[in-house]
Amino acid sequence: MSVSDIRDDGAGSGGLAHPSLCLSSSVNIHIRGAGVAGLCAALAFARRGAKVLISEKRPALAGNASWYAGGMLAPFCERESAEEVIERRGLESIGWWDGIGQDLVSHNGTLVVAPPRDQADLARFARMTNGHRLLDRQGVAELEPDLHDSFVKGLFYSDEAHMDPRLALEQVLSCLEELGGEIRFCSDLSMVGQCDLELDCRGMASPLPDRRGVRGEMLLLYAPDVRLTRTIRLLHPRIPLYVVPRANHHFMVGATMIESDHDGAITARSMMEFLNAAYALVPAFGEAQIIEAGIGVRPAFADNLPRLQYDKAQRTLSINGYYRHGYALGPLLAQAAVGWALDQHQDADFPVTSLSYLSPSSLNEVAQ
Repeated sequence: MSVSDIRDDGAGSGGLAHPSLCLSSSVNIHIRGAGVAGLCAALAFARRGAKVLISEKRPALAGNASWYAGGMLAPFCERESAEEVIERRGLESIGWWDGIGQDLVSHNGTLVVAPPRDQADLARFARMTNGHRLLDRQGVAELEPDLHDSFVKGLFYSDEAHMDPRLALEQVLSCLEELGGEIRFCSDLSMVGQCDLELDCRGMASPLPDRRGVRGEMLLLYAPDVRLTRTIRLLHPRIPLYVVPRANHHFMVGATMIESDHDGAITARSMMEFLNAAYALVPAFGEAQIIEAGIGVRPAFADNLPRLQYDKAQRTLSINGYYRHGYALGPLLAQAAVGWALDQHQDADFPVTSLSYLSPSSLNEVAQ
């Protein structure tokens, strides 16, 4: 083993112990889970010279909650319902994703609109967020001519961005493999005792206490007559909608936030509301083809912020609870994990805390 020191620094804020771990840079790291949490952490360790192996229970990257994400890098808009740290730290991730692949990130900003009857909601959204510019009807039309002409006002967040999360995952994996990292699909065995540090990044599959599931549903539409160039958020009294452009006139439409860990197919109600709202936003969506419908169950804690938790007995670091902020915060928590493990540095916003949550039986579960 390459461990030079493991100790407890006593109780941190909230009565949680803040463990300390110091590894050399030539360590063997095993990561369970190839969603955005696991891939970002794997690349961060590999860039520091670690030997990294990922085990993923699925036969490919497709199918997890990260695969069905919107890919919005929108720290200002998320501040409407999220903690201040999302806005303050979220902008850092945009630059990180820029470095993953050329043209991966689209820097076209975000446009938020509301129907005429819901202008009070738009005003409230403006009060709750920063980084926006108020547009009149002409300004909205100049920015996105395809939008329905009933939108008399809009909020433009010019510093926000978006990307295709599926391309992002694939490019992170490519970067990892260029550094010698490996991935094993159809595998979920623990390697505790065979590596210097194991990272549990399995999302809802991890046996964590106090964590809940939040179900998100989405549609992928093909609409050759629609020419949106940036993320559009429609403030809606029943189901807030966002539309995110992807390549070749494909558009991701989402997403529900249902307090449930049910991973069954999208409901008819959600699909109808998505399509009705998309049609109200851009009438040309009425001729769109439904290419895909998907759901992802996102792990979340009570404060909807992710946590890094170290089980000293099992020598396992958990990264979990991203809620809807996996792409905004994934790179940051990956760097926090590396700083803690290799440099004995605690991130002020996302410190590693001690928690014994893993049982021997759960460590050796293999995906069926």
